[in-house]
Amino acid sequence: MPSIGARCRELRIQEADVTWRIVYRVDQDAVIICEVFAKKARATPRPMIESCRRRLAAYHAIVARTR
Repeated sequence: MPSIGARCRELRIQEADVTWRIVYRVDQDAVIICEVFAKKARATPRPMIESCRRRLAAYHAIVARTR
């Protein structure tokens, strides 16, 4: 999902009457789960995209401090 960031992907899980989405990124040493939500519209809601971006930025800040 380039709208969120490099190497971000979306896993779709169909369950009865709900389609779940898991937005994640795989790094060399970690799998980062950015968001899990029930998708009701065709487009990913803007608040979900922004939430994922904030979480990845927070993750990058933590990783940068530990190196």
